[in-house]
Amino acid sequence: MLGFFGNLSQVDCVMFKELTIAVLLAVVGWAHGQSISTVKTNDFSSFTGLDNFSNFKQLPGTNGEIVLLSPAIEAKIDWNALVVSWNATAPAGSYLKVDARAIHPGRATKFYSMGHWSLDNQAFLRASVSGQKDFDGDVATDTLNLNEPANIVQIRLTLGGTNGALPSLKFLGLSFSNTKITPTILPPNKTAWGKIIPTIERSQQSYAGGSGWCSPTSVSMALARWSTVTGRTEWNFDAPEVAAGVRDSNFKKATGNWSFNTAFAGSLPGMRSYVTRLSDISELEDWIAAGIPVIISARWDLLKDGRPDDFNGHLTVCHGFTANGDLVINDPWTDLKVERVQHIYQRENVIRAWATSHNTVYLVFPENTKLPVDRFGHW
Repeated sequence: MLGFFGNLSQVDCVMFKELTIAVLLAVVGWAHGQSISTVKTNDFSSFTGLDNFSNFKQLPGTNGEIVLLSPAIEAKIDWNALVVSWNATAPAGSYLKVDARAIHPGRATKFYSMGHWSLDNQAFLRASVSGQKDFDGDVATDTLNLNEPANIVQIRLTLGGTNGALPSLKFLGLSFSNTKITPTILPPNKTAWGKIIPTIERSQQSYAGGSGWCSPTSVSMALARWSTVTGRTEWNFDAPEVAAGVRDSNFKKATGNWSFNTAFAGSLPGMRSYVTRLSDISELEDWIAAGIPVIISARWDLLKDGRPDDFNGHLTVCHGFTANGDLVINDPWTDLKVERVQHIYQRENVIRAWATSHNTVYLVFPENTKLPVDRFGHW
């Protein structure tokens, strides 16, 4: 069994009929199959998570592959950026290819590749796909960027294996955002103020070749936290192990692919992990109040006054707040000869630094974890 049988979470839709471009152009109202729809809002971000896939249409594949085509998935917003996350168990030699296309009124874009993924990275190389730019948009490593907003997407999944073994898909996450909208500033959740979640500190500078490992080192710290809490030692991966498991053979920042990082954590039995975008620090506070560290994408140079300009992305682990609302962050880009990995960063600096990624986060937690109330549909 491939793990894609059951009912779609919180939706009631029928099996899609044959989905050709001709049908999509002729029947935008989905007379041949209901879409996964939600009530549209004016928010800048929305998230759709699926953990059962019975209403994905199975199409003929080649070389033993299985191809699954989703019904139309309607976002709560008009979006111009999409990040796709997936959690799958993947035996040696198995792989997953993820494609997405936007559907505008009267027409659909081509399918864009959101990544070629394997856990072992041996017979089938893990890689983002460059050179996809056309009239409708482009993929920047892990993000589909559209030239015109859409509110419907369709996902195509190809499951294959070099030795007959196929991956088993556990979860699919779709993070939609409209990057032209400024998120609403929310009142702080002060129940998180003064709370610090004990989290193992690791510096990427401690490892040979670790200069570009901010993302896998952050994932390593988040997994180590859950290993400590649950006693599941198999979740405690050191940074080099995570770096090897997320490496993107087509990305100069080889370990910075957001989707590949969450896919590594989500491949662990019992673990859920995905990329999404939050409104502001108030939602970070919700997670800290619930006892769950959050990995945030925020420029290193903007996190603290006086640092030299550095326009690269940077990942850190937020695991607490001071009594006055500043953030307690494990920053992997730390020289342990000078300071410890845990830093206190001023609230206004984090707001500025985090905004450069449109408030992107990795959420990493055991599947049975009680999550904070999702006030705005962001997780």
